[in-house]
Formats: sequence, structure tokens, C-alpha cells
Amino acid sequence: MVKGKALGGSPCEEKPRCRSLPCKTVKDKYLLVGADTAGFPIKEAVVAHLKAQGWTIEDIGVTDYERDKDDLNLMFHRVGLRVGAKIASGEYERAMVFCGTGMGIHIAASKCPHVHAGVVESPQAAERAAKGNGVNVLAMGAFFVTTHMACVIADAYLNSWLGKGYEWWHNFYEFHKLAIDEMEAFDYDEYMKTGKLPHLGDYPLSQAGNVPGKAVGKKD
Repeated sequence: MVKGKALGGSPCEEKPRCRSLPCKTVKDKYLLVGADTAGFPIKEAVVAHLKAQGWTIEDIGVTDYERDKDDLNLMFHRVGLRVGAKIASGEYERAMVFCGTGMGIHIAASKCPHVHAGVVESPQAAERAAKGNGVNVLAMGAFFVTTHMACVIADAYLNSWLGKGYEWWHNFYEFHKLAIDEMEAFDYDEYMKTGKLPHLGDYPLSQAGNVPGKAVGKKD
């Protein structure tokens, strides 16, 4: 495996998928957001916070609480599916979604291909979601996260990428990138036929910096 950007970095460069236009990346300060009525307050706080830093935000709703509060097209799962579809197509590199708990909207987004979604309630978890798991759709819940904390979490997430800060940890990047690649390669129907998971190599995870590290050959 070649070390480089993964889903926690720029999946759009690795997976051009179906779009002819360039992916809107975190590096260029583009972000997609969406929320239902429960997640609306922290979504609004995060959007205002990021726009003040120069971010370009596409907000697919809820954008006006009084107008949208009875709009069934903006139920949590419908917003989540729309967000996930934009990530799956390669239009956006990352997104943030918000509902009451963060759970339902992230489950919906996860139904789309290439989406690696996670729910967090702390900046430490947000950092690790990007650094260790390549999360490209981050979810928060307004029942448990304050508007101030939501902004802190957003900053932590958007300033993190796969492997950042763990360069000292032998094979940290390779180990976690392998997990992302194998999840991307997983085919449920094929697994049910053969009982075999994708196996693209092995990277033993060791904190000993002087341990030689290379992929063990791919197994059939």
C-alpha cells in the first residue's frame, strides 16, 4: 500500500467516482452540512463560526426553523441520505450533520457508499475520528452537545486528518488506512457467498518506532 491521502485526507483525489467537477475539499475550506429541527441550533452555531473563518458552507437544511419545522422532507433520515449522497458522489470531501442525538442522521448518511460516519460529543473524539478512522461525515446531537462545544468539536475535526500527530507510532497510518480500504472493498453479497473478507495486506501495529514495517503479502 502506498502512503498518501485517505478518506481522512482527500478521498476525492483517490476516488474520482462519477463527477467531472473537482471535489470540494477541506483544504479549500468547503464543507457540507445538514440538520433536522432538533439539530438546528448547534448547526446554526457551527455554520456561523466557520463562515467567520472564511469557510464556504452548503447547508441543505433545516435553514429556517419556523418555516421548516413541519417540513417532512427535512426529517433526520432524509437529510442524512441527501448529505451521504453528496459525499458518495465525490462532490464534497467532508460533511457535518446534526440531529437530537447524532445517531439517526449518521445512520442514514452511512447507507450511502463511501461514507464513513461517526458520532462524537467531544473534541478529542472528533480528532480521533479523523486521525484514526477517516470519518468523512461527522455527526453531533443537540441534546448532548452545547453550541459552544459544537464549534470546538468542528474546529478539532476540520484540523485533523488520517495519521496526523501519530507519525511517531509505527504503522499507525498504514494500519488504519488498511482498515478503511478493506471496508471500501467489502461486498456483502460476495461475503455471503464465500465467507471471505477483503484482505489487502497486514500492517502490525507497534509503538516501537524501530520495528521494520511493511505489508505482508495479500492473501487470496
